[in-house]
Amino acid sequence: MKRNPLLLIDFYKATHHEQYPAGLTKMVSYYTPRMSRLKDNDHVTMFGLQAFIKEYLVEGFNENFFNRPKDEVLAEYKRIMDYTMGVGSYELDKIGDLHDLGYLPITISAIPEGYRTKVGVPQIEITNTHDDFVWLVNTIETLLSCSMWHTQVSAEVGYRYRQIVNKFHAMTCEDSVNPARLLGDFSMRGQQSAESAIKSSAGWCLSFLNTATVPAIMWLEDNYNCDVTKEDVAFGAISTEHSVMCSNFAVDGDEITHVRRLLTEIYPNHSFSMVSDSYDYWNLVNNILPQVKDEIMAHNGCISIRGDSGDPVQVVTDTVFKLWDIFGGTVNSKGYKVLDPHVKAIYGDSITPQRCESIYTILEENGFSIQNVSLGVGSFSMMCLEEGLNLNPYTRDTFGIAVKATYAEDADGSPIMIFKQPKATSWKKSQKGCCAVFRDDEGEFYYVDELDWDTIAQPHNEASNWLKPVFNNGTFIRQYSLQEIRANLHGGKFNGTN
Repeated sequence: MKRNPLLLIDFYKATHHEQYPAGLTKMVSYYTPRMSRLKDNDHVTMFGLQAFIKEYLVEGFNENFFNRPKDEVLAEYKRIMDYTMGVGSYELDKIGDLHDLGYLPITISAIPEGYRTKVGVPQIEITNTHDDFVWLVNTIETLLSCSMWHTQVSAEVGYRYRQIVNKFHAMTCEDSVNPARLLGDFSMRGQQSAESAIKSSAGWCLSFLNTATVPAIMWLEDNYNCDVTKEDVAFGAISTEHSVMCSNFAVDGDEITHVRRLLTEIYPNHSFSMVSDSYDYWNLVNNILPQVKDEIMAHNGCISIRGDSGDPVQVVTDTVFKLWDIFGGTVNSKGYKVLDPHVKAIYGDSITPQRCESIYTILEENGFSIQNVSLGVGSFSMMCLEEGLNLNPYTRDTFGIAVKATYAEDADGSPIMIFKQPKATSWKKSQKGCCAVFRDDEGEFYYVDELDWDTIAQPHNEASNWLKPVFNNGTFIRQYSLQEIRANLHGGKFNGTN
């Protein structure tokens, strides 16, 4: 978005400069997931900060603020504020002073991306590096919050599915089967915007390699030091859709002709999935597949039979059982049946965590490996959690994410402890003073607050504090790669054993 980043704010942020106590020279604020509205999840993945910094604090400020003429920037800001907030309701000089400075005078420290922290633990620390720009610390709150919460929630969604996969993969699959390839993101068309789709899929790709959302790959390359030509960022798949199947049926007068064409003419050397419920799914499975068995077995690839309607649990599991009856397979070292590599089942509609686990449970109980199915997760499960009879949409408030000022200093450098503690809502209580984050013997993050800046800035505290500097005065200090983040999230075992 080609906009002055100082206009990407809530209106009231424009007025806070003159509201702070006179003489403040330092402000310290913390970004914290303060609570969880999910009954079975009280941890949040740290993810999205690097992208926010690059897109807004580096590129956004350089291109749309510092590199523009000062008069132009001030005129733009004044026009918007004069005709909306009113003349004299805000201070314009601070905008000009920042432009004159020529860089963004803040330091950001954060938990390394990919780690999950318990709610209540601060993940990001923001402070000013120039005495005159105390106001800037919390000005970026709105943009930071709206830029990050979705990537974090989506990372948690992916992580939740990955734990289900890991459980059944350990039971039913050979170690050589990559658990990161067993589920995929199918959600782009149902997301709120292209940007939402990109961030959602990027969070998903911390746990899985399969996605239908092409621009998520470029976003990860742009922001997280990865390259699809050199490493596994994400993979797409060849697949038919209903327009393809129905138009061929209209021309051919049957389904089998196109099935044969897909196998022998269009994709003789490529795996692909084929949506198969345009008319009568079970007729295709029970009657057409046996007729093209020879072509399937001679095909140099795998055909994944995709149901797209009906009860997903029943359709997927019954399809696996039927494919075994028709094509057979082998039994792996763990004693579970694996379909002939030429066939597989896939389903990409209405796959919730509960249905995913049900499908895997039925397969396991009937002696089948979960590698026999591929599942796609759509926009519903990316944006809403089903808990019993309740549907809980994902929002910023899913984890009560907020940026709160907790520490300041006056002109003499004297510490001022700031905190919020509303009587009516205990979880909105903020930290008090400066914070340091540590890990216990089990690897759980915890924090210590009521510290002053000099204390956390001591070398021994800097070394042990997990809030590590990543950005200072307009430039990156530390960046993380996608590979590092995946390793942090999965204990170095993103692909299973490595």
